[in-house]
Amino acid sequence: MKVVNILSVLLVSSSISACTGGSDFSDLQAYMDEVRARPKGSIEPLPKFLPYEAFTYSAAALRSPFQPPVKIDMARQQKGSKDIKPDETRVRQFLEGFNIESFEMVGTLANDGLVFGLVRGAGGVHRVKVGDYLGRNFGHIVAIDEAKIEVVEIVPDGEGGWLERPRSITLKERS
Repeated sequence: MKVVNILSVLLVSSSISACTGGSDFSDLQAYMDEVRARPKGSIEPLPKFLPYEAFTYSAAALRSPFQPPVKIDMARQQKGSKDIKPDETRVRQFLEGFNIESFEMVGTLANDGLVFGLVRGAGGVHRVKVGDYLGRNFGHIVAIDEAKIEVVEIVPDGEGGWLERPRSITLKERS
């Protein structure tokens, strides 16, 4: 039994000495020498960042640069009439709460000789007929055909009168 213990101690000690003894650390020593030889303070300082300056867009109320400028010839400008004015007492329809530019015609429906126009806007597709109102400027639908919806708007002329302005919403072709 004593011999077995002695042999096992010799075997363990020889395996431990084989792991640590005879190892060559020359590559590690060479790397450490290279790191120590580097000059001190060779790290570049961080760049200086300018503080953020907030920008306020002040041209929101001006004309869009993507629309052509409106040239008004004061001599040829239409004068409003005191006879034309919108009916302020009637109940406004749902589609009058939106700009007319936000609508596009997408089709027509016909039923028993009555023609309806289909307009997309205001969150969906809506069916309109002659006599309905559309847009914020008291737009009154006067005609509907397969290619367009004719609307007459009543707009102020800036001098206390009102003008009738014809507009049309053309059919949007599938793109």
